Amino acid sequence: MHGMTTTPTTGRAPGYETTSEAGHGAPPEAGHGTTSDAGRGTPRDVWVERLWEAVSDGDEYAALDLAEEILDSGVDAESFLLDFVGAVQRRVGEEWAADRISVAQEHAATAVNERVVAALARHPAARPRTPGRGRIAVACVDGEWHALPARLVAEVLRLRGWQVDYLGAQVPTPHLIRHLHRTGPDVVALSGSLPTRLPTAHATITACQAASIPVIVGGAAFGPDGRYARLLGADHWAADARGAADHLAEHGLRTPRPAHAPLDDLPHLADQEYTLVSRSSPQLVRAVLAGMEERFPQLREYTDLQRQHTAEDIAHIVDFLAVALYVDDGELLTGFMTWTAEVLAARGVPHRSLLPALDLLSDRLTDFPRAAALLGRAHEAVRRVPAPPVPGPGKSA
Repeated sequence: MHGMTTTPTTGRAPGYETTSEAGHGAPPEAGHGTTSDAGRGTPRDVWVERLWEAVSDGDEYAALDLAEEILDSGVDAESFLLDFVGAVQRRVGEEWAADRISVAQEHAATAVNERVVAALARHPAARPRTPGRGRIAVACVDGEWHALPARLVAEVLRLRGWQVDYLGAQVPTPHLIRHLHRTGPDVVALSGSLPTRLPTAHATITACQAASIPVIVGGAAFGPDGRYARLLGADHWAADARGAADHLAEHGLRTPRPAHAPLDDLPHLADQEYTLVSRSSPQLVRAVLAGMEERFPQLREYTDLQRQHTAEDIAHIVDFLAVALYVDDGELLTGFMTWTAEVLAARGVPHRSLLPALDLLSDRLTDFPRAAALLGRAHEAVRRVPAPPVPGPGKSA
């Protein structure tokens, strides 16, 4: 299990450890920026490839020069952000998941994309179309470091005429609420890529609504169809940055929901399984790691660093089990386990090493019927993932 060493800032699987960072994590919509660009006759795909080359090489100056060239050709700023920068960032995540770039390369590429977005503000194409729509605070859920989706949402809303307070990554809920009281925005846009932050997102949504400010949410954490946004009581959900801007323009702002507690939205939490599993996470990780030596003997040969990475992998499993209990949806855990197995296989690590970890967790949680059922489904999902092909004679793995 030592192949899952670090959580990068972007990734392939929607909402598991990582997310693509185009808008709210969704693919670009058809009909935006997909035709040949004015004045140059250069197909969009060629420009995206050139931007990918600059970003993946960490060449900030080449990326900035190309961004200016694309915008000068007549591509509008919104399409550039979502269909060019967004497309490149998705590819960054895909390349990391396939083990074709390192975490360091992924971080460098994301930093270049962030610089490109920042530089866009100085271009004439980035002037708002219809200023004066209202004021909106854009923030990431506390504990959420994937800031580029929120940044793209903020820039699109600014282009659409909103006064935007962009608060960035990992905004603690009390600080967000103080900002709302101080500035009085019309709406809060909350971005989340990691499903493990859904309980925190829930608390943030209810706190904003208690301050009489409606909340629109987006990002891979809330599910591809917004199912967790509805479950947690958000006022609006959007699949991507365009969707958020369009929704606010077409439907306006509704009165926020009345004050509500987690149990009002999620009555299954009364069984205390989520609370007990989340509170005992450190003990569960230690117990599973100790038991792994018996069920997965290769662990005895691991270096200290590999053992540390294995402990981190187990902790991720426990975190996803806890959030699956919180929202009462086994797909969160099975999806994460399947994705993890595929990423491990891409790195040449036997993904079936996940099975004893799931078994050991099940042994520790026999008195937790919902948790036991979720772990059983996850075990079956991992078991169905095909093993990586064995290299033939004369071929390297």
